[in-house]
Amino acid sequence: MDAVRVALLREVLAGTEWLGATRRFAGALRTSAVSHGGGLLLVGTPEYEPWHLAAHLVDEAAWSGTPELVPTLVRHDPRASDPAHLAVGLGRLTAARRGETLLVVSPGEAGAPLLERVHDVRRAGATVLALGAADGELTTMAHETLVVPAASELDLDTVQHLVSAAAGENALPSPRGRRRFRDRLARLAESLTAPPPARW
Repeated sequence: MDAVRVALLREVLAGTEWLGATRRFAGALRTSAVSHGGGLLLVGTPEYEPWHLAAHLVDEAAWSGTPELVPTLVRHDPRASDPAHLAVGLGRLTAARRGETLLVVSPGEAGAPLLERVHDVRRAGATVLALGAADGELTTMAHETLVVPAASELDLDTVQHLVSAAAGENALPSPRGRRRFRDRLARLAESLTAPPPARW
């Protein structure tokens, strides 16, 4: 979903609770990741890996000049033949420490093995965020939760688009002084993808 579609979706959702809820959750995500200098871990369930959210967060990080939003996608069953960015297994959660952020995306019950790992991550001092179905144990462990009920007018994928877009647009301003290469590259990409000016 591109920026134009997200903008149209926001227009349709104006007046609903979704815009405020996704922006609050994205704000918590951004604040946690940026204030600690990155270390954003993203994990789903064995049946559902949040590939799309990972890709959109990478895009938003580049466009907003906020590299701290680039997540590490943690997978339940990576293969040795997978590229490096797709080969991070659950052992990465064991290594999570204070200052890192774990975002758990779960369309249903998270399951005992994942819940145990999330509990260990929280006990190690990392910030835990949960996005998806109402799950009592996961909700209790999470510092911030955005529940997407099964009977909701929006599905989990659409909510992920709204969250990632809000995380990027609400980025903190870049510090003054010399701009980093990534900042310059993000601004160039932004100018190249901007619509042409209106002609009257």
